[in-house]
Formats: sequence, C-alpha cells, structure tokens
Amino acid sequence: MDPLVGAIDQGTSSTRFLVFNAKTAQLILHHQVEINQSFPKEGWVEEDPREIIQSVYECIEKTCEKLSQRNIDIGNIKAVGVTNQRETTLVWDKHTGEPLYNAIVWLDLRTQSTVERLIDKSPGKNKNHLRHKTGLPISTYFSAVKLRWLLDNVETVRRAVQSGRAIFGTVDSWIIWCLTGGRNGGIHCTDVSNASRTMLFNIHTMDWDHELCSYFDIPMELLPKVKSSSEIYGWMKTTSLEGVPISGCLGDQSAALVGQMCLEDGQTKNTYGTGCFMLQNTGNKPVMSEHGLLTTVAYKLGTDQPPCYALEGSVAIAGAVVRWLKDNMGIIQSSAEIEKLAASAGTSYGCYFVPAFSGLYAPYWEPSARGIICGLTQFTNKSHLAFAALEAVCFQTREILDAMNMDSGVPLVQLQVDGGMTANRLLMQLQADILGVSVVKPSMSETTALGAAMAAGAAEGVKVWSLSPSDLPHITSEKYEPQINPDESEFRFARWKKAVQRSMNWETTEPAGRGDNDNQQRRSMGIKVLDAATSELSHDSSADNCQLE
Repeated sequence: MDPLVGAIDQGTSSTRFLVFNAKTAQLILHHQVEINQSFPKEGWVEEDPREIIQSVYECIEKTCEKLSQRNIDIGNIKAVGVTNQRETTLVWDKHTGEPLYNAIVWLDLRTQSTVERLIDKSPGKNKNHLRHKTGLPISTYFSAVKLRWLLDNVETVRRAVQSGRAIFGTVDSWIIWCLTGGRNGGIHCTDVSNASRTMLFNIHTMDWDHELCSYFDIPMELLPKVKSSSEIYGWMKTTSLEGVPISGCLGDQSAALVGQMCLEDGQTKNTYGTGCFMLQNTGNKPVMSEHGLLTTVAYKLGTDQPPCYALEGSVAIAGAVVRWLKDNMGIIQSSAEIEKLAASAGTSYGCYFVPAFSGLYAPYWEPSARGIICGLTQFTNKSHLAFAALEAVCFQTREILDAMNMDSGVPLVQLQVDGGMTANRLLMQLQADILGVSVVKPSMSETTALGAAMAAGAAEGVKVWSLSPSDLPHITSEKYEPQINPDESEFRFARWKKAVQRSMNWETTEPAGRGDNDNQQRRSMGIKVLDAATSELSHDSSADNCQLE
C-alpha cells in the first residue's frame, strides 16, 4: 500500500485527525471531536488546554480504530503533521505538565487596555511601531499581548515565571510538547508560521527578537525553539502511533495555502470559516503592506529551504455572522438554512450588515467599531437580512482583495477558496459577482489538514511526499464566474463602505464611572458582543461547520 501521512487539525471549535495517501493526496479516514469554549466575561474567549490535548489523543485513537476496521495497517502512517488555530495563547508548568491558565483564544478582546498602553508608549503613539520587524500592528489579535495580560493579571502565572517553571506556546507547541513526552522530555518548539503571529518574532532574522521581547517585557526563556515547518521535531511517545515522527507544523492559514498548492509567488487563497483569511504568496521576500494587510511568514518547508512570506488580510467575523443569526436571533434553525432563506429574497433590498462584533480587522484595524445593520425599511424581512449577512462576507473579502491588489500591483484574476462556508453555492456566486473575478473551489475541502500532511511527508528523514510542482496531485475544482453588471457590483460595494464608516468609533475609552455604568446597562439589556459570534465551527464541508483559526 502507498505510504500514509496523518494530520492533527486543531481548530477553535473542534479537533480532527485525518489520514492521507502520500502519493495521491486522497483523504482515507478521519475522526472529529468538538471543543468547548467558555466566555467568562463579555469579550473573553477561553478553552481548556487539557480538553484540547485529550481531544487530540481521542481523534488519533478513533481514527486508528477505523483504519483497523478497514484492514489498513497503521504501520503505513509514516509521519504526522500539526496544524492549529493561530495566536491562541497557553502557559503551562514544564515540571508538572499542568496548564497555569486556560488558553486565551485569538478572538479574545480582554487585552484592549493592554494594547492601548503598549501603543501609548510608542513614539507618536503609533500602532504600527513594530511593523518593520513583525509585519503586524499592535492588536488584541496577537499572542504577545495575551501573554502580557497573563503576566500582569494571573498570580499563578507570574509566580511560575519567577521560579523558572513556566513555558509559553501557541496550540502547536502545546500539542507537540505533550505528544513527544510532556514533562518527561517533551520537545518545546514551534514553527516559523506560528512564531510570526506572536509579535515577538523578527520576520527578517527568522528568530525571537530581544528588542521585541523587551518592548512587551516578556522573558525570552519562556519561548519555544523556532523550527522550520517541515522537519522531524520528535517522535510520538503516546497513542497507537508511538514511534511515528512529528515532522510538519503550520498555522492553519499557512497550511491551507500549502494545501491549495499556492506555492508560487502571487498565488492566493481565501479561507471562509468563522472569519475570512486571504493569503497571497509573495515568495522569498516580505512585502510590507501600505494598505492595512499583515506581512507574515507563510512557511519554511525544510531546514535548508528559504522562508516564504505572505500578505494576509484577516476578517474577524464571516461564518460567525451566520451562527449569530441562528443562536442569538433565531432567524434560522441551522446554518445550512441561510442559503435557502437568502435565495428566497434574491437581494438585500438596500439592507447592509457590518458584523463588526469584535471591531474591524483588516484593512481598518479599528477596535472601536461594532456591528450595525442599516438601510432598513418596513419592507425589510428576515430573508433580506440573511442575504445581507452573506453579502457582508463577500464585501469584506472584496476590501481585502482590493488592498492586496494595490500592495502587489498585480490584479488577481481568480481566487482559490476553501473552508466550510464554501459549501454555500449562493455565497460563492455572490463572491464572484462582488469581486468581478473567478472563484475556484477545490472538490477536496480538507486543504488545511492536507497542507500539514504535505509538510510532514516531505520532511528530511521521512520523504514520502514530493512537493515538486510536477509531482503535486491535480485537484478537481468547481468554478464560479461573475454574472452581474460591474456597475451594479460597484454601487453595492460603495454603499457597503458607507455602512462601514457608520460602524466606527462606537466603543470609546470612557471615564471609569461612565464606562462601568454603560457596561452594566449593556449587560442588563442582554447585549453580548461576542458570545455566539465567536463560536467556531469546524471546517467540514457542511455549511453548519465553518472553522477558521
């Protein structure tokens, strides 16, 4: 039988283990386990690191059982790759193996005051003060500010750091450390794609940066060793795959870029999950955005290979707006219903929905924004609102694509897409109409896990997967072409941008008394900014499941 490669895909709402054929890229089998999220306060999003790693063990074991039932020898699994929700921040005790606090999830907003303080101490109070080294603005999104909050606010974390027991990592680091032995010699490492999302990593020197760590006042001894995205980090010390090398590691959006075979300069993909993440491969040189995009390390596929960089547009709320319509508003009973409901209207009838539930990410990076629905009339009904919600996803993607075209100077002629929301055919057609370019969806939807498997299988010492362009498998796809008049598309997009301006500067820093009263009033009114909106969905091909980061 052809060699097999496994991929651990740890997302915000679920964990999966998938097994691929290394010669054909065919998905053989997988198992999925849901992950619980907690929302201790408005805007806070946490997960239990113990539950995360337990879900990894369970998915591996259940998948191995399914393979055995199919008479497939698990000995054919030659390597395992890891892909993960990025930026989510963990600190644990390296002597006991116990987490020192819950994982703070990437969308969490508790660090807003930390961010404001960090920006205030920069020359000119400039949120882009560190962009020349990190490619990122100072934002609640990234790991360094979450780690700073833990050091400032959690006594157990502070004491463990002072005694030299604490170590930090993103989800990939936690998984690899646990699987390679944990407190008994576990490997504390991360890859360049995940490291580049911390704000502590210099994307030019490709290592942790003393000046950046000093700026955030974070001890460098907490940090994992940075490795390439494709090399043997260690060997499994647990589960039925004991002895199998872990040899691939990529943040989920980088993994999707690889899984979509976007390995050449200029190739671009967009993943539709809880949010939207558009990445454009910019080759071996980082391109600094002039239009609100992030510059990030896409991957480094081998210790002797140069890094590849990407421009990234990050949208916080995409599929989550569908979950909000379902869970908070009761407009639909399942996420899959939105396509039929929106299609029954065929238009938003002048209604525009800006789902800035956690502020606006790219290209605005405006944390003060909040969600609005405008253009309502007595004629507006739930079908129009459903259509406006889908349009909002497409308009946000259009803003990212426009910024990317301006930064690259080369207009994109087609967009490769993946993620759970791509099962919604109406959404895909709307996206082609609003972008004015072809939208191409691969028939094999598991591109994120595939990317991790490719990196693992291609690693030195494994070499069961060739990344040579001539050897990459041909993936069949479905193409959506623009069908509306470009003038109509431009008119609707202009109205959308007008609505975006209305959403800004809603949340402001209030004096203590007034702000507390306002927060209390908002709570009493039952207004929850994030709770359902940030609930992740798994990026299964069903529209009910759209995982993002």
